[in-house]
Amino acid sequence: MLFIHAHLVTMEPVQPDQTAPAGEFVCIPDGFLQVSGQKISAMGPMSQCPNPDNEEVIDLAGKKVYPGFIDAHCHMGLAEEGLNFEGDDLNEITDPVTPHLRGIDAINPLNQSFDEALDAAVTTVVTGPGSANAIGGQFAAIKTSGRNVDRMILKQPVAMKFALGENPKNCYNDKSETPMTRMATAALIREQLQKTQRYYDDCCKAQEDEDTDPPDFDAKCDALVPVLTGELKAHFHCHRADDIFTAIRIAKEFSLDYVLVHCTEGHLIAEDLAEEKAQVITGPLMTTRSKPELRNATDKNPGILNQHGVKTAICTDYNVMPIGLLPICAGMAVREGMDPMQALAAITIYPAEIVGISDRVGSLKTGKDADFAVFAPDCDPLTIAAKPELVVVNGKIVRR
Repeated sequence: MLFIHAHLVTMEPVQPDQTAPAGEFVCIPDGFLQVSGQKISAMGPMSQCPNPDNEEVIDLAGKKVYPGFIDAHCHMGLAEEGLNFEGDDLNEITDPVTPHLRGIDAINPLNQSFDEALDAAVTTVVTGPGSANAIGGQFAAIKTSGRNVDRMILKQPVAMKFALGENPKNCYNDKSETPMTRMATAALIREQLQKTQRYYDDCCKAQEDEDTDPPDFDAKCDALVPVLTGELKAHFHCHRADDIFTAIRIAKEFSLDYVLVHCTEGHLIAEDLAEEKAQVITGPLMTTRSKPELRNATDKNPGILNQHGVKTAICTDYNVMPIGLLPICAGMAVREGMDPMQALAAITIYPAEIVGISDRVGSLKTGKDADFAVFAPDCDPLTIAAKPELVVVNGKIVRR
């Protein structure tokens, strides 16, 4: 397909030797975008547009094209709406340490939330287990179009879920089991990481010395080895400032490539987070302060973090917020002081970079996946009335 006369909002950073109307991100006011298979094969100003050799040509007549939106943290497919226990696969609350669980084994792509995501131009989600356990399991990055999750995977695993603060405490206090304190939650995480380090060292010794027997297989340790070696990111659920600092402390102790998820009180410690060069996924926004650790929640949080130089994404934490409200959450951040282009980046290129999938999605660029949405020329996609006229995922039109 060849899309012509499009206003391309690429979300690719402006290089020092470039100029563009958007300022920080490249925009092409009258451009073309060519799709071959599942990829963007070419793009640029109309003056460089190739001849349409037997291609379907779609004249967008000045309509704006954005990269597909990305929710960097949610639980889509694991917590199904309209069902109770039968559709709730969010938390395995029989064991507070479950790194060997894979989110993809519980995702139901036929849940209606996937259709609602596409209706809102959300083409990629990072989804996995909840936050009841100190170590919850593996998250996956998947596309929102499809019926078979194995064919929707963008990257699996994409992160390991850790959780601090109120959720593990409440869950296991009700059962009169460990962890019932923040100390115990952190101790369980450290203990399992230390076990994994010894397991990994023993595996390495066995590979180097044929006379050394390898350790017995341990599913938990095996799942955590990539986290210790830096191949897999550690996503820490943390709301309160003290829990945020605990996440950073543990990450430093074990040299983890970490991301702070929710980071509700980040606005209170923004300078510290900037100094730590922390990466943050904020949200959900527009919710009530439903538990004690949310008492300092504010929709100003992503804007304040961004203004301090902290790379910040915005998420819905579905099913806390409907997945279709992701762009509205970004719009709420704009209302509360966030720069509009930075808010747009918080649901496109920033989550892609934070999660580690920016080689495939997050911006419009030759060679990346053909995931994008078309909006009317005068339509701000971060407003409540906005609706895409066209959504493309993997080079296929899925909404028209």
